[in-house]
Amino acid sequence: MLGFLAGLTLTQVLLAVLDIGIISYLFYRVFLLVRGTRATQLMRGLFVIIVIYWVSGFLGLRATHWLLDKVWVGLFVAVPIVFQPELRRALEQVGRGSFFRPTTALASEDVDHLIDEVVQAVTALARNKVGALIVLERETGLNDVIDTGIRIEGLVTAEFLVNIFIPNTPLHDGAVIIRGNRVMAAGTFLPLAEEHVVPNELGSRHRAALGITEHSDAVAVVVSEETGHIALAHSGKLIRGLDERDLRELLEELLPREPSHGLLFRPRGGASRDEA
Repeated sequence: MLGFLAGLTLTQVLLAVLDIGIISYLFYRVFLLVRGTRATQLMRGLFVIIVIYWVSGFLGLRATHWLLDKVWVGLFVAVPIVFQPELRRALEQVGRGSFFRPTTALASEDVDHLIDEVVQAVTALARNKVGALIVLERETGLNDVIDTGIRIEGLVTAEFLVNIFIPNTPLHDGAVIIRGNRVMAAGTFLPLAEEHVVPNELGSRHRAALGITEHSDAVAVVVSEETGHIALAHSGKLIRGLDERDLRELLEELLPREPSHGLLFRPRGGASRDEA
């Protein structure tokens, strides 16, 4: 190995390092793109198939190796179909020039301000039994969801959020998408939950909150129009029966901050709230 490296020029070594660095960064960006989505489980399944294929060839398991060898042909067709939403999002990010920009988080004081405004708005909406659905984007981009609604890109304030959800206004139905400290869009359509049984007393807002957290790592806050109760959804789980303090604590744990260096979620120990 040392003899091989000694035969390389400095230019060749630098090009090799650059080549490895580019490939590593692309894999890193793809990982960020699919993390928190259903594609993560699909990639794990592909990894298991690759391991079995290699082991069967190494051990001489001819029938297994032959069968998996034929499976690859189908996978080349199936993978682009299965990963179509992620591939589309990646191409959109490349087109916008955002694929190669590192994911940024708000400074700690800005996150505190964002949480204050969201909690104030949700508390006011709950007190008046005004239905609302607020989605806070984290690592997984929600541009495809934003495009289904009305783009706003306004600064987050409690008064602004309350006004959006006033009944019989154009933006009352649908969800608000927040990225950083800005309301990116309102009146958006979210995917409904597919993998969870939603209790009968819960409506479409709760199903949509669960749905978006199944498809991404976003956090969704729901206010019930019938009862005024507050719920929070993340990772496909719904935490119900929250008060102002509970909501604030959960948002403080779940929202990313610059000092966390990309740490987005810390497991909440000893939680005793009702999860659906």
